[in-house]
This record gives sequence, C-alpha cells and structure tokens, in this order.
Amino acid sequence: MNNRMNIEFDSKSANEAFARLVIAGFVTSLDPTVEEMEEIKTAVSEAVTNSVIHGYQMKDGVITMECNIHNNEVTITVKDNGVGIEDIEKAKEPLYTTCEEEERSGMGFAFMEMFMDVVEVESEIGKGTTVRMKKYIRSNFIE
Repeated sequence: MNNRMNIEFDSKSANEAFARLVIAGFVTSLDPTVEEMEEIKTAVSEAVTNSVIHGYQMKDGVITMECNIHNNEVTITVKDNGVGIEDIEKAKEPLYTTCEEEERSGMGFAFMEMFMDVVEVESEIGKGTTVRMKKYIRSNFIE
C-alpha cells in the first residue's frame, strides 16, 4: 500500500491536537496497534510543539506536515520556517530547553527518538527546521 498526505497549518498551540488527529486518521489504514498509534501521535505532537515554541517562538508562522505510507512504513515530516537550531546535537540532549522561563521538560527529541524507529533533523539558522521520522508498523509484518 502506498499513500501520501500533505497539510499546512498555523503555528498555534491549539493545532498540536489537530496534527495528532490528522496523523491518527491517516495511519489508521495500516491497522497499527494502540501502542503504535499512541507513539506516532506523541512523536508528531512533540515535533509540532517544538515548531510552535522553539521554531516560531510563539509568533505567527506556518507548519507543514507531510506523511508518506509505503507498505508498512510511515514517514512523517514536520517542517517550519522559524529561527532554526544552532546545535542539533545539543538540542537533542534530554532536559535541554531554550525556554527555561517556561515549564518545558526538554524531552521533545528524546520522546521522538524513543517512539519512532528513525528521527532525522535538519536545520539552518534563520531558515527553519525539518524533522523526519519513520515508524515501521510491526502489526503488519508477515512472519
């Protein structure tokens, strides 16, 4: 099975829940387990939240979410045109956050890496960040 989806939405905290619903509806065709679905939704939520909070720093912007399904593999890309990440490896460290004045855990990338099989981050200062995540839906593996 092959399928793809591409959507743009405003960089607003309320759209994090929207992104979760969209991705859940789209990957349902793969018949993921409840656990797989929750992992995907959490990873998407973290990526979108990072774009809103860190990428656009709570200012207006557009987030693009693309999803591709190929056989049992889901690839999700979340992209913003925000401030970018100066040091990606530092940003991926658990508990690291650029918003210490707010109650942020700094676990966004850690959760993405924990719940997805592949996480790739590309970023350029002043041009934005792209997070590409892959998940293999194991409930569809034929043994």
